[in-house]
Amino acid sequence: MRTIGLIGGMSWESTISYYRQINETIKERLGGLHSAKIVLYSVDFHEIERLQHAGNWEAAGEILASAARSLEAAGADFLVLCTNTMHKVASIIEAAVTIPLYHIADPTAAEIKRAGYSIVGLLGTRFTMEQTFYSNRLSEHHSLRVILPNFKDREVIHHIIYNELCLGIINSDSLEKYKKIMVGLASQGAQAIILGCTEISLLVAQKDSELPLFDTTAIHARMAAEKSLCL
Repeated sequence: MRTIGLIGGMSWESTISYYRQINETIKERLGGLHSAKIVLYSVDFHEIERLQHAGNWEAAGEILASAARSLEAAGADFLVLCTNTMHKVASIIEAAVTIPLYHIADPTAAEIKRAGYSIVGLLGTRFTMEQTFYSNRLSEHHSLRVILPNFKDREVIHHIIYNELCLGIINSDSLEKYKKIMVGLASQGAQAIILGCTEISLLVAQKDSELPLFDTTAIHARMAAEKSLCL
């Protein structure tokens, strides 16, 4: 079994989901008392969040690059970045180490295409939805058409992520807002929806949407477990 290097803490609420789902997958595959070999570097999200909203992505990237170097030195065989938004600085992380970083958008896109969909709605932080680093990877690398919520809805999604979900607050009114936004994406032609922030699945489940949901946290965690088993 290969050792997984997790760069987590963004937020720690969703990093818990990674740890649990990776180990659940290992248990499913191997049975018994097997669990994953994991090295975790959990950053202080306060520092990262301040740099995100200040637009200082290079400094945020250097923090994660330092984490990546520490994980490689600790024996990690590959890296998993437990956040969608910070894949904006994936290239900075990759340049800092010799081990691979497995991008969260790639296994997500692969599952969407296996399911037969080509037009997807994207929910995430304002950075993930509005900047091109994520949607371009989906469209240019995987030939998916990406539909975004309108400006007002993007603001609502972003606010709930940072001011509720990252703090462990689960609000039924916020769920209703997300459900309406997902209905709006369906009306624009989305065939499926990407939960493109690792906290969103703390609030939204498949039962809340008429469209198929692709939970990036679950998909990425499962991929990490399978890569550790070389599947």
